[in-house]
Amino acid sequence: MRVLHHYMLSSGSRFVRLYLAEHKMEFLPKLEEYWKSEPAFLKLNVAGTVPVLVEDDGAVLCGAYAIAEYFDDIMPETTLISGNPAERAEIRRLFDWLSGRFEREVVQPLINERLIRRMTGEGVPSSVVIRTALSNLSVHLAYFNHLAERRQWLGGAKMSIADLMAAASLSVLDFMNDMNWDDWAELKIWYARIKSRPAFRALLADQVTGITPPGHYTNLDF
Repeated sequence: MRVLHHYMLSSGSRFVRLYLAEHKMEFLPKLEEYWKSEPAFLKLNVAGTVPVLVEDDGAVLCGAYAIAEYFDDIMPETTLISGNPAERAEIRRLFDWLSGRFEREVVQPLINERLIRRMTGEGVPSSVVIRTALSNLSVHLAYFNHLAERRQWLGGAKMSIADLMAAASLSVLDFMNDMNWDDWAELKIWYARIKSRPAFRALLADQVTGITPPGHYTNLDF
């Protein structure tokens, strides 16, 4: 069986879990505290990042986008990057925004300060970094809410990898109680649609030592 090396509050890991579940593909999850840079894990991915998927034939796939493109190549009939070339480019643009800029400016700083510092004993979280990340979050959410107002799905007419990546990232922030959904009405409606899908159930059951998600986290209707 394929093995997914992941961490619960890794956006990319959550994306792959959603992607595999949407395609009804079974996998064995293996938790990786990637910041420890364990030699065995570095042999799989020299970058020391999650997610990493090891296929039954031993193929090692590193990174959320590479994993999605791999399955698009071998199972084009189930693609989540659909449409004409311009529509597919828009889906990829949003995925790149979420996995790149949004991750750098919002998700990773909050994870680093609130979780990894505690795990590694690196000292007190920086309130300046946290405030900056939360300020950045508002800017990004305004744009995502704008997309949700004008499109059926964030990337266009059909659910795509852009929606799964957005849901994965926002679910991490929701777990840490950083999402004030009432400020973003259209985005909240979109998220409720994703959150109610069977593929999302495993994410709602996640538990992380030292972090207690808010009560609405597991409530499909908020």
